[in-house]
Amino acid sequence: MPYNTISIIGLGYIGLPTAAIFASRKRKVIGVDVNPQVVDTINKGEIHITEPELDIVVHAAVTEGYLYATQKPEPADAFLIAVPTPFRGDHEPDLKYIEAASRAIAPVMKKGDLVVLESTSPVGATEQMAEWMAKARPDLSFPQAAGEQSDIRIAHCPERVLPGRVIRELVENDRIIGGMTPKCAKAAQSLYHIIVEGECIVTDIRTAEMAKLAENSFRDVNIAFANELSMICDELGINVWELIRLANRHPRVNILQPGPGVGGHCIAVDPWFIVSQSPDQARLIRAAREVNDSKPRWVLDKVDQAVRRFLSDHPDKVAKDVTIACFGLAFKPDIDDLRESPALRIAEHIVDTHAGRVLVVEPNIDHLPEGSLQGCTLVDQSEAIEKADIIVMLVDHKPFKEIPVGAVEGCHLVDSRGVWAA
Repeated sequence: MPYNTISIIGLGYIGLPTAAIFASRKRKVIGVDVNPQVVDTINKGEIHITEPELDIVVHAAVTEGYLYATQKPEPADAFLIAVPTPFRGDHEPDLKYIEAASRAIAPVMKKGDLVVLESTSPVGATEQMAEWMAKARPDLSFPQAAGEQSDIRIAHCPERVLPGRVIRELVENDRIIGGMTPKCAKAAQSLYHIIVEGECIVTDIRTAEMAKLAENSFRDVNIAFANELSMICDELGINVWELIRLANRHPRVNILQPGPGVGGHCIAVDPWFIVSQSPDQARLIRAAREVNDSKPRWVLDKVDQAVRRFLSDHPDKVAKDVTIACFGLAFKPDIDDLRESPALRIAEHIVDTHAGRVLVVEPNIDHLPEGSLQGCTLVDQSEAIEKADIIVMLVDHKPFKEIPVGAVEGCHLVDSRGVWAA
């Protein structure tokens, strides 16, 4: 199958870069998104997200006629589904966007087409997707019933890229490809060879789904160890940053750096997919999630303590006289992505509960998110340092790490990232 026309369903942080890279290989790419503003922006050769190099690749692809966006799926040789997979209730996976995407492309599918689920999903989600499609298109055969002779090929290929390096890593990283049958896996492998310079490794469908969940759960457990260690050290009067530096001098120890929690749409979400399906066995994975989810509350307690110390040092003032500056809203350094960000949740809670003024410094955004942080002000770091009584370091963006500790003398500091650690 030459895959002359490729459709990407969902044009977000993964879908749009993937569409742009395929288009840069001179393939016709149809991007599909339910948001009309996203569609209009892309068709102008512009982007609606921040990612290095993406604007150049998208502009070239649209200008040369290899990429266009639409709200309604059109026929293609391969369909890649890259829609969100949130959870609901007690961290139960919510597959409604995958179901909607499956039902949307079903009417335009034809014999010989390949459908790949890229969305990070609980084990079994790709097979469920195939069932939805089979019900919508009884005139076509699918792998769960017809095996290798199916009309439609179904595969799963989870993304594994780092925000800020997505364009490069989509090309350079190895990819794990799971097929519902060996023929399905081979078809998907052929598709990804168009753009991937790394190795395309074939496995079964459930192992491919579990691989992404295992990767992010491994990282979550290691972060939880660092976060738990930071809380223990605080209680014992130990500088955790110095402790980690010393412990990491051991040749087989590499403790990560603690922070205000864990964010993003992967590490903060994916472990719950494992817990939801194996609640009795996933004890360590659950505990790590609970540790990391508890860290924002711990940081907020430190902010409350800082306010009390400030008022104790300034008996002529009350809480409404205290200005707090929150440094960083993104879920990790040097990006604009606020999804599942513990820094954002902490800032929102401070705005909701603090009687005084709240300033926010986030150099990677131009305006505060709608419906959030009402009543606070987005300022640059110089103004924040000048006006703040309490500085809460939440994200160690590169410009923040260049602020000398002498510049914040006189401020009460809550440094969750060790920017000013001794």
